Amino acid sequence: MESRGLRIALRIWVVLVLLFLFVPIALIFLYAFDKSTVQSWPISGFTVRWFSVAWHDPDVRQAFLLSIKVGLLATAIALVLGSMVAYAVHQFAFFGRETVSFLLVLPLALPGIVTGIALSSFFSFLGTGLSILTIVIGHATFCIVVVYNNLVARLRRVPGSLSEASADLGARSWQTMRLITLPMAGTALISGALLAFALSFDEVIVTVFTAGAQNTLPLWIFGAIRLGQQLPEVNAVVSVVILLTLIPVGLAAQVAGSGGITRAAGRATPAGEQAGLAGR
Repeated sequence: MESRGLRIALRIWVVLVLLFLFVPIALIFLYAFDKSTVQSWPISGFTVRWFSVAWHDPDVRQAFLLSIKVGLLATAIALVLGSMVAYAVHQFAFFGRETVSFLLVLPLALPGIVTGIALSSFFSFLGTGLSILTIVIGHATFCIVVVYNNLVARLRRVPGSLSEASADLGARSWQTMRLITLPMAGTALISGALLAFALSFDEVIVTVFTAGAQNTLPLWIFGAIRLGQQLPEVNAVVSVVILLTLIPVGLAAQVAGSGGITRAAGRATPAGEQAGLAGR
């Protein structure tokens, strides 16, 4: 059993780690309401002017809409391809399955600059101009990994006896997948999609090599910080981006921890019977 001194030390350590992680974020929110155009401490006063300035800035609005569009398209591609590959890798035994699984995870493990340079060279080799399509393809490379990891982990937790029971009742494989596998893996798909969108919305490095003359919101923030002339507006935009990013991440955590396996397992028997009846 831990001593009282050790427990106190661990609590202090946790507090210090949390302060290290979140004090910089808190400062961004504070500076977003600062009246002054120069960042200094303490702040000179509070204002919401910079949020209005950011909202009426056409470059910010265009970059924001582009980020939303790219995130939705990349997430849609990741859902289709990631779920298909996850089901195939989990369901079927074939030569090189572990290699395929490793290659799928590789884009997320590699440094973003490596992926960005590789994609830029590939598009240049094909003679493809950089556009929203190239941004979506670049983002889809790592969004697929998120969906795949979420779904394959959930599929491994699904009891194999449920599929066997469905087959015993006369259901075909596609009926088992539709009536049993998908309902039990639904929360993993939703959380994977939310996380994929959050990653795409915040992506900078890969976007630099695939965007060309277009600016997503993270690229606009990066460019404005380098110029150093719009720091108050940047702080306001970053504050909004943080809040927007927390929404899909929080929903994903809620969905992933909502006990989808347990609830779906409770419906497994009637679903299996339904699948069996559909197969006859």
